[in-house]
Amino acid sequence: MDQKEEYAPVDDGVDLSKHPSGLIPTIQNIVATVNLCCRLDLKAIALGARNAEYNPKRFAAVIIRIRKPRTTALIFASGKMVVTGARSEEDSKMAAKKYSIIIRRLGYPVRFTEFKIQNIVSSCDTKFSIRLEGLVFGHSNYSSYEPELFPGLIYRMVKPKIVLLVFVSGKVVLTGAKHREEIYQAFENIYPVLKQYRKT
Repeated sequence: MDQKEEYAPVDDGVDLSKHPSGLIPTIQNIVATVNLCCRLDLKAIALGARNAEYNPKRFAAVIIRIRKPRTTALIFASGKMVVTGARSEEDSKMAAKKYSIIIRRLGYPVRFTEFKIQNIVSSCDTKFSIRLEGLVFGHSNYSSYEPELFPGLIYRMVKPKIVLLVFVSGKVVLTGAKHREEIYQAFENIYPVLKQYRKT
């Protein structure tokens, strides 16, 4: 089955009946992994590919960047690849395929397998300030707030399993999703809670 069919279209034509808050989180970054099914000589790839950097003392992967879609790939000797920076599922997969073509052109018997989205990071602005002290007190089972270490409240939602960073300003960052729908569901779950702790 083609992975593309699982994905919703990119943010256009979103059904607001699914978003009672009237707010739709914006995807900021998608991290995906791929298996290219062959061992790779990272030094040779760094020399042969454009926009590639390799510093084995610092990191055991070649880093390659492309402009369209604007992404970065970490390519390991095992043939595993991590693609980061895409803002939609389609762009993530397209970028991963482009990187695999770059490696194939350098003479490796690349097979594009096991493409998997590992993390979708998104953000949303509630447009109101939030009393984080009240929120952490009322939801201590799920949240932690240590402003001297980090300015945001960390809220660990159980279902869907998403971590939300909630800021006094009303901005919310959602991370840990593997599907866009999980982000939407998590935001709709937290929104009424945040409204309870709205600063007046």
